[in-house]
Amino acid sequence: MKVKYFLVLLFSYTGFVYSQKASINIVNDPEAPLISKHIYGHFAEHLGRCIYGGFYVGENSEVPNTQGVRNDIIKALKEIKIPNLRWPGGCFADTYHWKDGIGSKENRPAIVNRWWGGVTEDNSFGTHDFLNLCEVLGAEPYLAANVGSGTVQEFNEWVQYVNHQGKSPMSDLRKENGRLQPWNVKFWGVGNEMWGCGGHMTPEYYANIYKQYATFMTDWSNSDKLFRIASGANVADYHWTEVLMRDIPKNLIEGVALHSYSFVEWSNKGSATDFNEAQYFSTMQTALKMEELVTKHSEIMDKYDPQNKIALIVDEWGGWYNVEEGTNPGFLYQQNTMRDAMIAGVTLNIFNNHSRRVKMANLAQTVNVLQAVILTEDEKMLRTPTYHVMKMYTVHHDARLLPVEIKSPEYVYDNEKLPAISVSASKDKEGAVHISLVNIDAEKSNTITVNLDNIPVKKAEGSILKSPNLQDHNTFDNPDKIMPVKFKDFKLKKEYVEVTLPPFSVVVLELK
Repeated sequence: MKVKYFLVLLFSYTGFVYSQKASINIVNDPEAPLISKHIYGHFAEHLGRCIYGGFYVGENSEVPNTQGVRNDIIKALKEIKIPNLRWPGGCFADTYHWKDGIGSKENRPAIVNRWWGGVTEDNSFGTHDFLNLCEVLGAEPYLAANVGSGTVQEFNEWVQYVNHQGKSPMSDLRKENGRLQPWNVKFWGVGNEMWGCGGHMTPEYYANIYKQYATFMTDWSNSDKLFRIASGANVADYHWTEVLMRDIPKNLIEGVALHSYSFVEWSNKGSATDFNEAQYFSTMQTALKMEELVTKHSEIMDKYDPQNKIALIVDEWGGWYNVEEGTNPGFLYQQNTMRDAMIAGVTLNIFNNHSRRVKMANLAQTVNVLQAVILTEDEKMLRTPTYHVMKMYTVHHDARLLPVEIKSPEYVYDNEKLPAISVSASKDKEGAVHISLVNIDAEKSNTITVNLDNIPVKKAEGSILKSPNLQDHNTFDNPDKIMPVKFKDFKLKKEYVEVTLPPFSVVVLELK
């Protein structure tokens, strides 16, 4: 069954209104899809201080670590139940040769990171380091492999190195390097952004290249275990998706990627912390554009794959601003404010509501880059507002989607309008219902009536993420300035719950 989602806007304005009313109906549909936990995935590229100086400090560091990876980062990511982690890129993936990052660390060749800052890396963080980290985290690894400057043989040998159980040249090499059992990596990206930094290819050319790689990256013993993800469209390039779905045989592909970022304007992204309401509104316009992108790309996929066997993978998304003053422009280091919490909340709601087709997504990026969930500075570490949204939304992992019908007031700025309220809902295996609500309005509270006609509820509780100013953020001197707290501003009745959301806030309700 194809579940339909409804968005109806309702707005009335006569002078100043502090609280606007909205209504939400929850549809208890037993045929609705599960919300895959992999929608809540993350991305770690060799970019700036994401890997070196972020995740990885080395085994000799005074910062407490496990095999060179910071223990505080491991703990924080476990707390948000990180389901998967994409590595090593990004654009970096199509210049990365995996054999440079195995074996004795002192003998590994250096590489110049030509994409991000022109820095020289020593390859001390490689395949074993990443896959062992994923094991510690309990996360599925998602390897993005080199198509742009690599070969079919190199790609195939990487698959064999990490996955082959029996005797082979690559499994023997893995064992020589200290790993007896394979890691059994499931998720594989066949290149990255092939329309751009991956080679500036046409979709027709890439579809042929993809078929070649996908054919040789598997064998008879593991062909049903690999999840092959084609490098997908840049934002609204619907022709790209059309060509991939049309030209690639369905037995060679399991997923199609999509990349889209939120920003003020591409040529001048503005400051991550020093922004006005006009810039905030513009950023939210691009964030909410994800609804249209996912819908239209899904419609194309539906045409060629009515059985819904191929997943839409949004493996790069998030806010993108100018770098922090005084930092390397190629490192993409930016702070993380309540604006980013709004981006995270509405985007994840969109993915949840489209979970029939969207099966994985990866926030860009995990540590110290773009819309990071974690920032580090020497021995210090902090969790960003985006981190806290991710943690609040863990209740949706692998839960049954509850489709929603919403009448939302509008957020109006300078005669432009956006829906003020974003929502998604799910029911977990124990029968608890969770509703995630976001009010993006920069000035006004919104009162929402959630109708519970089909959902028996005896008690309710909730948490909220809010702050006095949109520009507020956590700092190393005050790392807990923005944290979720218990939410009490709701009234539970027999047939509905009435919720009042403050401006730019995220609320998650639990109904039992």
